[in-house]
Amino acid sequence: MFTARALLAWICLAAAAQAEVLTLTGEQRPEWLARDGIVMAGSWEPLLFRVRRDGGEGYTPSAEQIAAYHREQSPAMIAQLKALGVNFVMMHCYKGGGMQAERESMADAVQFAKRCREAGLRVGVYNYSGAFIWELFFKEKPEAQDWVLLKPDGSPVTYGKAQYRYYWNRNHPQAQAYYRQLVRFAVEDIQTDLIHFDNHNIGPGYDANSAERFRQYVQATFSAEQLRQHGIDPATAQPPKSVPKELAQRYHDARPTTADPKSTAAKAEDPLLARAWTNFCCQSLADSYHDMNRYARSLRRDILVECNPAGVRPTIILPVDHGRLLSGGEAIWDESAKPRYAAGVLTSRIRTYKVTRRMNNSMFAYVTSPLEAAESLAFNLDCLGAICWFEYGQIVNRPGQTAPVDEAVLPYVRFFHRQRALFRDARVVADLAVIRSFPSMVFGEPATARLTGQVEEALILHRRPFQILYKPQLDLLPQYKLAVLAGCAALGDRTVEQIRRFVQGGGRLCVIGPLATHDEWMLPRKKPALDDLPAKQVVRAAADSDWLAAIHQACGGPAPLSIAARSLGSEKVKSLPFPLPAAAGLCCELTEQPQRRMLHLVNFRDDGPVSEVAVDLQVPAGKKVHSVQLLTPAGEAAQKLPFQTEGASVRFTIPQVEVYALAVVQTD
Repeated sequence: MFTARALLAWICLAAAAQAEVLTLTGEQRPEWLARDGIVMAGSWEPLLFRVRRDGGEGYTPSAEQIAAYHREQSPAMIAQLKALGVNFVMMHCYKGGGMQAERESMADAVQFAKRCREAGLRVGVYNYSGAFIWELFFKEKPEAQDWVLLKPDGSPVTYGKAQYRYYWNRNHPQAQAYYRQLVRFAVEDIQTDLIHFDNHNIGPGYDANSAERFRQYVQATFSAEQLRQHGIDPATAQPPKSVPKELAQRYHDARPTTADPKSTAAKAEDPLLARAWTNFCCQSLADSYHDMNRYARSLRRDILVECNPAGVRPTIILPVDHGRLLSGGEAIWDESAKPRYAAGVLTSRIRTYKVTRRMNNSMFAYVTSPLEAAESLAFNLDCLGAICWFEYGQIVNRPGQTAPVDEAVLPYVRFFHRQRALFRDARVVADLAVIRSFPSMVFGEPATARLTGQVEEALILHRRPFQILYKPQLDLLPQYKLAVLAGCAALGDRTVEQIRRFVQGGGRLCVIGPLATHDEWMLPRKKPALDDLPAKQVVRAAADSDWLAAIHQACGGPAPLSIAARSLGSEKVKSLPFPLPAAAGLCCELTEQPQRRMLHLVNFRDDGPVSEVAVDLQVPAGKKVHSVQLLTPAGEAAQKLPFQTEGASVRFTIPQVEVYALAVVQTD
């Protein structure tokens, strides 16, 4: 167990690390990433795990399974993957059964990675899961029973219904020391290009180590007077049982929540303690990821690091705070539902793509349809996604499926490779940023907390270029003309000052709902902290008003992009206080490189192409437009489009968008 001195040292280091960005810059990354990008194939389950996963009582494979496993790692399989356009393989390294139990498959990984590199493929490895295969692992490491995350009743946190897998405490020092051996193996023996840490969505539990670290966190975070006022004794404080519902669900437990007024536990425990535990869990999860990154970089400076926390949702799904987590690596996975548009509702990964790209991360997702490929082309950074899964010598479209790779995806793969120059080092163009306030979205009243995600969705549906900033990225605010604060009732003092400086520097605000009425712990302020801002730079709107009209008013000038399309019928969504645009479901992203701007259009609708898409695009002041060209994955040659210019605006019409279209505006 940690000593008190060691725990206090951890608290100090964690506090200092919150502002540290470990994500590699473009110049620090390996040259191949921007040059080639990533088109992935995956097969990362070791053979012994597959036996148990597929219903076997033990972990011993049959002769047939062994033979098929060897076919899967053969030169013939590598050749098939390359023929599909794959240039990156995510393969196995370690699953959680112990280095002795998995020694044969780890040795296989070394040889398979070598064959992939010799064939010109880059390699990433599944370095560890967030869960032990405890039936094997405890035989090798009996002391690891102290590393298991526990529920309040003392039982292990299991991997869903897989009772043979226990989640482990990523912040336990002995566990971290063990897993550093695996990182070293991946970097030095496999010589991987990227390390993948899976299931990065379970934070601390109710085990002794987590509880002691939490007590130290409470003592270091709050003043003695704050603790006295709230009746909290840091020497005896325990992780509370009354926590937000999302956090409770992570532990497969029906504990009461602070939002439940009938809960005895909710009444008995001070809400500040529950909020502190929530924040502690999010910070601990980010710290564990950052710690492993630092160790990996001590072995090789340009190693890429990636985790799977799930994607960004309209609300924050605890204990994942992407704003803190993503600054520890270069990519994350999003395995969410397939994108589509129906009945006024857009299901997409756009929000995750926007957050990851703004934080200089790529997003890994399964790309098994033209729409998924189009979405990635438009919004992702240096990655198309995982186009197939190969297991036992068979290639299918994704894990657990039997369908082959969709032939309709392959033109998108070829387009990604053929047009790399249009994607490489391209920067997203946006004049406004939506600010995500963690305490407002997690601790605030539900109706107010939902506002941020609702406004983001409205901007996406109305094809308005924007980006998303979390608290750690607020130093980037001066890059934007307008900051949108929707439902940002709870803001800390430092955030308040950053917003104030932004306005003093000429920036404008659009405030939707309450603003800075509470501090970062959702404790009420004597008066709202930003009520004194100059009215000429702040547009305020009620939560049930027309948000888009308020945003347009606050901008005080033309948007960088305006898109109109032929009407396909008027639609209204109950959650939005205004109608949707014509051809809702046609979404866009605007990027630029020196001498050109690129408009990416994605049609999420399933009722046919969107026709007569009229574009009004702003180009940088002083630039002259020379040409507008239209490219699609289906066409080999670019189509020249007629255009008209007026001042800094260029106007043109795209005849139709089936699934994906890229308009390239070339300037001098």
